[in-house]
Amino acid sequence: MSLSEIDISLFFSVNHALQNNLFDVIMPFITSKAYLLFFPLFAWFFLKDRKRAGIALAIAFASLALSDWSSYILKQFFERQRPCNVLDGVHLLVGCSSSYSMPSNHAANALAIATPFYILFRAKMRYVFVIVALLVGFSRIYVGVHYPSDVIVGVLVGVALAISVIGLYRWSSERFKEKPHTTVLFIFLLLLSLFRIYYIQNGPLDLSPDEAHYWEWSRRLDWSYYSKGPIIAYLIYFSTFIFGDTLFGIRIMAVIFSALSSVILYILSKRLYDESVGLFSAILIQIVPLFSTYGILFTIDSPFIFFWLLSLLLFWKAISNQESGVRSQKSNPPNPLDKSPLPPFTKGGLGGINLYWLLLGLSVGLGLLTKYTMAFFYLCAFLFLLLSKENRKFLLTKGPYIAFFISLVVFSPVIIWNANHDWFTFRHTAGQAHLSSQWSVVSSQWLKNFFEFLGSQIGVITPILFGMMFYALFKLQKSNRNPQSSFLFWLSIPVITFFLLKSLHAKVQANWALPGYLTGIIAFSEFYLRNVIPPNPPTPPLGKGWYDSQPRGLRGILKGGKGGFGKKILVAVAITISLTVTSIAHYPLMLDLPAKQDPTYRLRGWKALGVEVTELHEQMSATRPVFIFSDRYQISSELAFYVKGHPVTYCINLGRRMNQYDLWSGFNNLLHHDAIFVKIGDDIISDKVATAFEKVEKRVFTAYTKKQVKIRDYSIFLCYDFKGLKEEKPESY
Repeated sequence: MSLSEIDISLFFSVNHALQNNLFDVIMPFITSKAYLLFFPLFAWFFLKDRKRAGIALAIAFASLALSDWSSYILKQFFERQRPCNVLDGVHLLVGCSSSYSMPSNHAANALAIATPFYILFRAKMRYVFVIVALLVGFSRIYVGVHYPSDVIVGVLVGVALAISVIGLYRWSSERFKEKPHTTVLFIFLLLLSLFRIYYIQNGPLDLSPDEAHYWEWSRRLDWSYYSKGPIIAYLIYFSTFIFGDTLFGIRIMAVIFSALSSVILYILSKRLYDESVGLFSAILIQIVPLFSTYGILFTIDSPFIFFWLLSLLLFWKAISNQESGVRSQKSNPPNPLDKSPLPPFTKGGLGGINLYWLLLGLSVGLGLLTKYTMAFFYLCAFLFLLLSKENRKFLLTKGPYIAFFISLVVFSPVIIWNANHDWFTFRHTAGQAHLSSQWSVVSSQWLKNFFEFLGSQIGVITPILFGMMFYALFKLQKSNRNPQSSFLFWLSIPVITFFLLKSLHAKVQANWALPGYLTGIIAFSEFYLRNVIPPNPPTPPLGKGWYDSQPRGLRGILKGGKGGFGKKILVAVAITISLTVTSIAHYPLMLDLPAKQDPTYRLRGWKALGVEVTELHEQMSATRPVFIFSDRYQISSELAFYVKGHPVTYCINLGRRMNQYDLWSGFNNLLHHDAIFVKIGDDIISDKVATAFEKVEKRVFTAYTKKQVKIRDYSIFLCYDFKGLKEEKPESY
């Protein structure tokens, strides 16, 4: 007798043999309203020990969230059909869902809730909690919707996850006593990353056109690409190699790089000021809408933020370590018995160069391979060294120039690729930057572009935080005049100033000035923690030892400071607004915005299109091979990802500017194939495309949200018997 047969036999033993009128009433109640049984138990434990019960309840909710999510993932993995959907004669007492069966979410969730109370309490009532939870699992078999093995696996999942959360709680509680800042940061990033993984798998956002296009690049690895360097393609190739060509496989890298960026920002802020500034900065970057976006979407900005922050850290360590090394040499002359040819601050380097300069060159080079805006790091670092009296001397050393040379070596694949491809990237970048157009304030567009860009910056940072950030940067620079303040100022203001001026010349995208706000976050944290939240306010009644062990920010919140209540309120409002905007951006349907006013509009409707085109593709492929193409790279890339089997797609040039598809092979060798041509909107097909086929049929497909709100129309043209098409060269870059 196989395990499957044993499972079915046990199922019918419960579902049929134990059937009686009493259970027919009780079990459906338990399976659907178990929370009514848990509430009295919660109340009893709270009366017994309020503090411990609160901790147990918090752990239970965390375990519940994890178990429900994990069970859903396991269901998609096992894909086991429910017994009520595949077996005859099931005594069914509730509705039979079409979702998969293994494991039972009810069993997993019930045990996830009960286990923390069982472990953290010693009262006999804890056994009642577990019995109720097990009854929930048993009821799922009795009502006919789960096999016994589904319930057993669910129980194991719930218990295992609850024990893991309890272990994490105990570990973090002990660690917090000695290292509160890093413990808080670790827990924060862990919870945030888990939420983001859940959101990626269950949220409303499809793959963005840029993400889909970069995924297309990863299927054709090269030294560089038409509009960007190769790093994004290699990162997606690596993640999809491990996790498959899925939404999760692409976006998991955004989660990882966002968390790493917070870690680097913490280390940098701690070295500039202290751990409290580091913790506040590392958390704040995850709240600001501009940066939180790239914790979900994996575009070039996700790794770019990381490499910019890493370069900031290495740059600061290079100048601070070398400066401290010089001071150390002056106060402590070298020991003549020391045979090392290198002074203390250069040990570990090459040729007498501080190791951090070498690493800086590598980091900047990788940043350039990610996004060409990394070149602003050269300008900002140069201005900082030139205009900072304490660090001007570094311009007379070889460290910065070695770093610059190494960065160019790392960047050289892009240069070599462009030399072999008619300098397409440089032509495209010049076109994007409108370098050929004239600078003129007479243009009717300059004022509109300027205020659009300024408005976009205020929007992506949020208004109050935007103003407070700049106030902190300028106030610190003016009042302190120390290397830290100059570092924050000059590694920020030049970037933002450049793009503000550039917006007078041409349209500038909202995310182009992104790196300028990174040191602004540190300035905000330092200025308002230092001035609004004092480092050593009066000791509260809880006791000096406990109080002094808390982070400076927490101490200031617990007790007032010199900055005044008004400033604290302003800080709280700024952060609240930023957090609110970020939250709404994750779930924009809460506001019922019109599609074109929804910031996530471009990220929805693609999966539905893929399903529609997949059906048409399968129907047409029954008689003749079929290829898929569009006149926009966004549509071609999305179809390549969402059409079943990830087919090769093409992008025809009908007068558009050049894109990466023009560098790949076209479809002119697919004579007598049928094709599917897709355009956005209810549109017509061009004569040029129509005459290339024997016959063309048009269909209009409309994508809707779950609430049946229209997203957009697509025109899908079914094209039969391809006769050939003369390809045109792009007219612009």
